[in-house]
Amino acid sequence: MNTKAKELMDAILRLEEELLEELKDQEEKFQYKLEGTKVKFEEAAARAHKKVKRNIIPFFRKSTLRNTVSAPFIYSMIIPLAFMDLTMSIYQHICFRLYGIPRVRRGKYIVLDRQYLAYLNGIEKLNCMYCAYGNGVIAYSGEVISLTEQYWCPIKHARSVAGTHKRYQQFLSYGDGEDYHTQVLKFRNQLKENEKDGED
Repeated sequence: MNTKAKELMDAILRLEEELLEELKDQEEKFQYKLEGTKVKFEEAAARAHKKVKRNIIPFFRKSTLRNTVSAPFIYSMIIPLAFMDLTMSIYQHICFRLYGIPRVRRGKYIVLDRQYLAYLNGIEKLNCMYCAYGNGVIAYSGEVISLTEQYWCPIKHARSVAGTHKRYQQFLSYGDGEDYHTQVLKFRNQLKENEKDGED
């Protein structure tokens, strides 16, 4: 990676740290604390949430026809999502152990916590849990596949690609075949070092 690219990557990492600080400030503003995997609201905030909660019958009355009609199509996606979740977990537990790649912690990507929000009714909680699960499975799968890509084919594409993973920018440039096989081994060894350090 050239110097300019390294500087940009460092700037991104600094911004991510800043974002984490900002999120901590938000915890204070909205009066909640994270206790392990649980979210705990202060009593005043919890009371305020209950006041703005919309009951299920008025919620359905205000629902548009398109939302009601699309619901079965949306929720039917749970089948391929659950299948992807299961197969990615099996895949990484078998293959990553064989390759010496650190396994991805599923719980780091699939976070279900919106059901604790008192201002959501049962349907809204279900919707939020579904979306959190779906996006979590996609992110989890993306991380598993990105580690696989680093092991087998750490090469950038010829043209720019939207939504690349965090290690993509460190991959070899497209067309740079010089010393390719040695470089691939370096990428693989990097993954194995992460396994020793307990990273994911």
